[in-house]
Parts: sequence; structure tokens; C-alpha cells
Amino acid sequence: MYREDTIAAVATPAGEGGVAIVRVSGPDAERIAREIFSRSGGRNGALRSHTLHHGVVRDPKSGAILDEALLALMRKPRSYTGEDVVELHCHGGRFLVRQILELVLSRGARHAEPGEFTKRAFLNGRVDLAQAEAVLDLIRARTDQGLRLALGQVRGELSKWISELREELVGILVQVEAAIDFPEEEVELLQREELADKTEALREKISAIVASYEWGRLFREGARVCIAGRPNVGKSSLLNALVGEERVIVTPVPGTTRDVIEESVNLGGLPVVLWDTAGIRRTDDEVERIGVDFSLKRLEEADAVIVLVDGSAALSEEDFSILGAARRKKGLVVVNKNDLPIALTIAELESAGSGKELISISARERKGLEKLQLGLRSLLLGEQGEPPMVLTNIRHKASLQRAEQALSEVMDSLRQALPPELVAADLQRAREGLEEVIGVVSSEELLERIFSQFCIGK
Repeated sequence: MYREDTIAAVATPAGEGGVAIVRVSGPDAERIAREIFSRSGGRNGALRSHTLHHGVVRDPKSGAILDEALLALMRKPRSYTGEDVVELHCHGGRFLVRQILELVLSRGARHAEPGEFTKRAFLNGRVDLAQAEAVLDLIRARTDQGLRLALGQVRGELSKWISELREELVGILVQVEAAIDFPEEEVELLQREELADKTEALREKISAIVASYEWGRLFREGARVCIAGRPNVGKSSLLNALVGEERVIVTPVPGTTRDVIEESVNLGGLPVVLWDTAGIRRTDDEVERIGVDFSLKRLEEADAVIVLVDGSAALSEEDFSILGAARRKKGLVVVNKNDLPIALTIAELESAGSGKELISISARERKGLEKLQLGLRSLLLGEQGEPPMVLTNIRHKASLQRAEQALSEVMDSLRQALPPELVAADLQRAREGLEEVIGVVSSEELLERIFSQFCIGK
């Protein structure tokens, strides 16, 4: 499990601020608080749990006052970690916070490892593993939709779903195990077609959750969208228009953008990272050529591409080349400069665009942007709407895929009338896959790797 010692760390972000929090958790947390904190008015009675106390932080050796602060005591088990927890709410100067943390450490606590507060919450049964991992998603959420998904998992929505699937699986496993224990009754106990149907229904439920991962990944990590086109079609103007401010230099000189410029936008709750790339063309300029190589690389890495063409000019060889490079990518073809007379042939563009939706805009006049944003969001997320349960963690996806594969093998074994021992072995593997998601695991190394991803104060 873990050493039942006392840990401490700064629970607020690094840097200066009005308030910082030093968190202490473990059996000596309250003792340390009594030694370094003096309540206002000379009160020396017992500290009430789940109450804010005003006073000063004092070095018991020198008697020097370090800061005026608030102290919160949360006695176990009603705390984040399930242990006695003390939080010192002090002023947020870097030097001051470091002094207070060092004072706490000098009284017998040790510095918390990354994610150790959340790890203790898991080990003490306050949260399961899926809930614990979702804390990091909650911290890193960049939109209201991402925040809602993370909060749902912190509150146990995914865990409840997985637990219900596990109960269904255990029901099937019990019937198979009974057939193993009472072989003379196997025919009556092991209704193979019926169990195969139940297994298939369970596998389909797991498959639906696995399929939601791409949706969840986009909200968790953000979608990567590459704006590609030949020089001077308005890529930087489009980026500025979508961001809502002048973030990129715009000039009539082709080749102004030499590097990939990255900005983030919120598309109806979906975080999107836009890459404004150098204009793609053949060039003898070494610096510009490097920029073109970066552009092609980003086009390959992107979740979707916006191929931008200049509607006021006929399609060029470079336009056709870029449309060809983006042929296999999910994307939109956007005709810019619709405030000017149209010179290109739409039928020719539709043919070269390989079925991609065409949208007409004016980045300079900021016309047609709403349609572009809606089209891009729909392209990235699809038309089917939000799944009933959304997976956001690649570890969860891998575990559920193992369970799904094991259930496929169960169905094959049942329909081929293979021995129930083989069926039970595959069912056990499927159960282990589900249990890995919510933390019924024995690998200490796995837990260390999961919780080391957290910030030090959480």
C-alpha cells in the first residue's frame, strides 16, 4: 500500500499570487498544525474540524511570525485523501510560501511526490482509479464542455457504467463456473446460445464506449486543424479572424509566414488548435523551403485541414497540388475573398476537392465565418451527437479493447462448443480489462506511473 507518514506540498500554482495553500496530509498533520499555528485571541483549545481558523504561522524555535493565515483542519475520513488534512491559506509570495513549506517539513512531514494526495485518496477508497485520473482532466480542461466531461468522470459516471458492465459479465461467468463445478449438469447449466447472445450484447456496449474515445480525445486534448494553401490566399487573415484579434502579420507580399503559427479557439465547447502554415509552393529561398516542409508535416499530423483558395484568382498548379496532398485528410475547402469578383471555376474546385464541403468566406470582411466554424465543428465531431458515455483516457480505451476482444473469443468458444474452462478463462480476461479501468489492479508500478502525471500539489 503506502507508508502511513505525513506529506506536504504547495497546492496552488507556482508563482506569486494573493493567496497560496500549503497542504499537509497524514497522521501528524494536526500535531504539526498545533506546533506552527497560533489562533487569534490567544485561543488554545481543540481545533474544530471543517472550520476555518484565523491566526499566525509561527516558527516554534525562534518564535518569529512568518505570516498571518487561515487554517483549515479536515479530520479523517471526511477529507480529500481520507486522512487528517490541514491546509494553511497564506499570502502568495514565492519566498514566503517556501518558508512555510520548509517549516512544515522541519516538523516531521516529507515533501509529497507528484500526484500523491490523489493516490492516497484512491488507496483509502475515497475515489476509484477512473475518478482519480479524471482529476487531471478537470485541472486541464480548456472549455466548458471539456470541464463538464471531466467533472462527470470525477463524480463517478464512467465508474458506475463500468461497474454495471462488470456485474453483467460476472453473471455470465457464474453460470460458466457452475457448469465447470457440476459437469454432469453442464447441458442444463451452460445454455450456450443464450450465453452467446448475452455476451454479444455486453460486447456491443463495450464497443460503443470504445468508439466514443475519439470524441473524448478531441475535448480532452483539443482538435488540431491545419490551415493550408498557397502563398497569399489569406491564411493568416483567416487565423486572425477566427481568433478574433490580430495575432499574425498580414501583408500582400507572398511568403510572409515562414513558420507554423499556433493559436487556440473555442468552437462551441470544442478546443481547437489552429496551425497557420507557410504558403506551400516551390521556392529557392532556403528559409521559406523549410517553412513549406513544416507546413506539409503539419498537414499530415492534423485531425482536419482547411484548404484555403483565393476565389478572386483562377486555380493554380499549386492549388491543385495542395488539394491533392489533402485528399486523404478530413477537411473543408474554403474559398476566400468572396468580397471580390469570383474568378475560379467552382465545378473544377469541387472535382479537385474530392468531395470535401465547400464554404465561401471573406476573411478580411469576416463574412461566412460562422458557417465555417459550424462546418468545422461538425466535421470534427460528426453528426451523431454526444455519446451517452464518453471515454477520454487512452489507458481506459486499451483496457476496454482487451475486454472486447476477450468477449469475442468467448462467443466463438460458446458457439464451437469448446470446454467451459476455456470460456471461463476468456471471461476472466474480460473482467480484468473492466477492472483495470476502475482500479481493481495489483500492479504498484502501474499506479506509480498513473499518479506521477499529476501536479505536485494534487
